[in-house]
Amino acid sequence: MTFNAINLDIFKEYAAESQALRQHIHQHPELGYKEQQTADLVAEKLAAWGYQVTRGLGVTGVVGTLKKGDSQRAIGIRADMDALPIVENTGLPYSSVHHGIMHACGHDGHTAMLLGAAHYLADHPSFNGTLNLIFQPAEEGLAGAQKMMDDGLFEQFPCDAIFAMHNMPGFPEGQFVFGEGAFMASSDNVTIRIHGKGGHGAMPKGTVDAVVVGSSIVMALQTIVSRNLGAQEPGVITVGSFQSGIANNVIADSAVLKLSVRALDPTIRDVLEERITTLVKAQAAAFGATVSIDYVRSYPVLVNNPEMTQFAKQVALNMLGEQHSDQVIDIPEPLMGSEDFAFMLQQRPGSYLLLGNGAGENNCMVHNPGYDFNDGIITRGIAYWSALTQAFLK
Repeated sequence: MTFNAINLDIFKEYAAESQALRQHIHQHPELGYKEQQTADLVAEKLAAWGYQVTRGLGVTGVVGTLKKGDSQRAIGIRADMDALPIVENTGLPYSSVHHGIMHACGHDGHTAMLLGAAHYLADHPSFNGTLNLIFQPAEEGLAGAQKMMDDGLFEQFPCDAIFAMHNMPGFPEGQFVFGEGAFMASSDNVTIRIHGKGGHGAMPKGTVDAVVVGSSIVMALQTIVSRNLGAQEPGVITVGSFQSGIANNVIADSAVLKLSVRALDPTIRDVLEERITTLVKAQAAAFGATVSIDYVRSYPVLVNNPEMTQFAKQVALNMLGEQHSDQVIDIPEPLMGSEDFAFMLQQRPGSYLLLGNGAGENNCMVHNPGYDFNDGIITRGIAYWSALTQAFLK
């Protein structure tokens, strides 16, 4: 193992610029496929730094391309731009000006760090090949990655490998986290509609109580992971919503359950779908009810290419130097959250990594009204993308 530590001070000027951009983006968040102002800002900056800018892939996506030398080798680096429909309560001076929309996942930071690297690499283009910077819309459940590919992303911008980074609260500030193979879970959304027979709450005979049917289904679903999967086969079934009834003296004739289903293996994903469908229909039939099931497969398992992951990890080790090698780790276990970069990794080899956002009581998890991206990790993010590009296109 070789080390060639980089003086991170050379990135501080770019980090200061990126911090200002990050806080501006945080203050003006936009939901998926509506990131018009964010895309305008990204495109303006990239063009000013000499990138060829392409817009419109995935509705609001932006791709910045910088070619140097005569190599045909190309790398793609992706950052997500969209915010979440959450009411912010951080009290920060740069809090969201759009009530009910906030950057609660750090996409503002991801975009700002990649812009910082874009600026640095434009000023220090010591690489040979093509750099494709992919600013993606609609990661939060709307499959912006797939939409960009459907619009010809990799046909227009061929990439030999692709990479993406996500901040992660709970890991120490600035720590790099890698993992080969299955790194994040698939995500499926299931809506179950129960059709019973209503009646007066005082006269239940002859009714089919949708609340009772739904309750039985909820409890039965809890047995699938514990009794149909092996002890070493991760899976999650969450009933996040149970809606039924309007009054205490009326037996409900219908109910709606909404489920989130996760797995780390495509085979287990299939097992969960089959067992959920079979069990729900059987439970409903036992009570004399019927059901309709809308089973939507959302994001696939995110699988990191082993070779590209080891390459990406070595870049981090080289960048930080041997004295800081403890700040580059392998993930203790895969995450059961999901990420649509998984679609891109199905088409191109690459790797998805984490950058610690900070640990401790004051570092709340993403998708929380009190979350804020840690500006203290911007320098490392910029340095890493710069080092990765130069190493891949050396």
